Amino acid sequence: MNETSPEARHTGLSDGPDARFTLQVGAEDAGKRLDAVLAAHLADLSRTRVQALIRSGEVTVDGGKIVEPKYRVNEGATLALGLPEPEEAEPKGEDIPLVVVYEDDDLIVIDKPAGLVVHPGAGNWTGTLVNALIRHCGDSLSGIGGVRRPGIVHRLDKETSGLLVVAKTDAAHKGLSEQFADHGRSGPLERAYAALVWGAPATLRGTVDANLARSDANRQKISVVRNGGRHAVTHWQVLERFGPADQPAVASLLECRLETGRTHQIRVHMAHIGHPLIGDQIYGAGFRTKANRFPEPIRTHVGGFPRQALHAGLLAFAHPRTGETLRFESPYPDDFQQLLGALRKF
Repeated sequence: MNETSPEARHTGLSDGPDARFTLQVGAEDAGKRLDAVLAAHLADLSRTRVQALIRSGEVTVDGGKIVEPKYRVNEGATLALGLPEPEEAEPKGEDIPLVVVYEDDDLIVIDKPAGLVVHPGAGNWTGTLVNALIRHCGDSLSGIGGVRRPGIVHRLDKETSGLLVVAKTDAAHKGLSEQFADHGRSGPLERAYAALVWGAPATLRGTVDANLARSDANRQKISVVRNGGRHAVTHWQVLERFGPADQPAVASLLECRLETGRTHQIRVHMAHIGHPLIGDQIYGAGFRTKANRFPEPIRTHVGGFPRQALHAGLLAFAHPRTGETLRFESPYPDDFQQLLGALRKF
């Protein structure tokens, strides 16, 4: 290939602590964003990872350092990216028991119990799933996603139980992240949750398509918004209704399938249609008095349920290296099963 060719030329990514990648911008990439061009030519690095490297000063264009991922590149420019040794994640490994459903060299699938925070943050700097994973996986855990979120591709709320996949390599993180970003439109990604909610929808199935954003009144809460926010879609189906046959249902068991995965999505969407989750103290606190419609001891059991009754029971995705479809199911945890059993007695 001669020097005037319009095609991109790159050397590949070298190994070792001073790994570098160089690329001469071809005509097809002229005018594109710096992060997009590099990510397109580096199969093992996600765009998020490339953006982080740019911002940290690891990328040059024609020898000059560029720290803005949106920088537009010109044809013929020489891009160089340095890949420093992965930094040790700030969280430390802790001996926290894990229920490992599946594990190989690329990823690990965990059945998370309610009460376990996924990654460190304000008020929860230790005792998290990340701390447990660092201890369990050691050096194999991917550093992508930020130093406090190594390997994390998606998350579950602290009080939500169920299945969660974590990447153990950069390539696996990239492949899994792309599937979650695609929301299963072109692949086998599936996420289904069991939810026990107050009341019962009038129909057996439906869809909530409502954008979500941080509440202006309370930044700890998520709200449905008419304008702006992030697109969010939840498909639901009624599996069981609970209550006297001649009266409206007091509660229901739903299966909720995510088309998108936003913070608190199922909790907010169910509250939005008038059926918040049992035990949800943020989005369903006003419904607790409905427990008075139950006789004892069911009333105490339902009214005192200590968390949102939500369980991530199904997770399916394509293995990021082999392409094989992996599908996992998790049985209801004991507290969810006991609550369901109490409702079935009514």
